[in-house]
Amino acid sequence: MIEEQVILVNENDEQIGLMPKLEAHEKALLHRAFSVFVFNDDNQLMLQQRAAHKYHSPKLWANTCCSHQRDGESNIAAGKRRLQEEMGFKTALEESISFIYKAPFDNGLTEHEFDHILLGKYNDAPIINPDEVLDWKWMSLEAIEEDIQIHPEIYTEWFKIIFDKFYEHINITKR
Repeated sequence: MIEEQVILVNENDEQIGLMPKLEAHEKALLHRAFSVFVFNDDNQLMLQQRAAHKYHSPKLWANTCCSHQRDGESNIAAGKRRLQEEMGFKTALEESISFIYKAPFDNGLTEHEFDHILLGKYNDAPIINPDEVLDWKWMSLEAIEEDIQIHPEIYTEWFKIIFDKFYEHINITKR
């Protein structure tokens, strides 16, 4: 199996190359990514618990899904692809904000991403892919904010960064 490539970018999100995903994380090189946040009609966010065998952040809670765009793939198309692959459903997505973050992990890998936030609505239960997702749940933004304060160790670094810095952009009731 060929290792998935990530899109290396500069600080303006302009593509400067391709690299195998693991190598980009080993070298901490800036690459394009996306984070999907799916809400229900009660403004609860669908969270996923990452599968136990993930090479970083296993068993930690995160937003609905995250991944990397493929060469030539739009942010929306990439988000829809991974949402179907990880959570087993399709829904319309819209682009919100983007930002750069860098988060080193204990295993020597580093996420250094130009992350595009994608928002969607959905009300049913997902059909999770056990290769990607251990568990899922709906939580209100207020409950998440409180839980991150009490149990920060159970959430991924990128989710805590997004939640802390961009709460007003992901809170769809304020839009």
